[in-house]
Amino acid sequence: MNIPEALRYSEEHEWVAVDGTTATIGITDFAQDELGDIVFVELPAVGATLQRSKPLGVVESVKAVSDVYAPIGGTVTEVNGALADHPEVINEDPYGKGWMVRVRLADPSEVDGLMTAQQYGEFIAKEKA
Repeated sequence: MNIPEALRYSEEHEWVAVDGTTATIGITDFAQDELGDIVFVELPAVGATLQRSKPLGVVESVKAVSDVYAPIGGTVTEVNGALADHPEVINEDPYGKGWMVRVRLADPSEVDGLMTAQQYGEFIAKEKA
């Protein structure tokens, strides 16, 4: 299971990469593996306001339809438009080309409430048990 050290993680299996006041959000390798082949992604529009722990979009796989939750609040500044035509990129590269949205952070301190890579690894180990 791939859990990059530089990222932060939510209990709903989203990852966050912070660069200054901008955060990039996607779903984790664990989440995409649990979902199976992703066939459709619905993402918010640029300019949408995200609230922490509220749905930001939907991922549909051959197994299920699942909400994607905002791990932090902010304003959407960019959406990964490539996912509309190629949602399978999330399965292939969840931490790279499979990113979902970029947001301008409303409250940068929210990032401190997310799990580190080590904490997330322990969290998913307990979930699997």
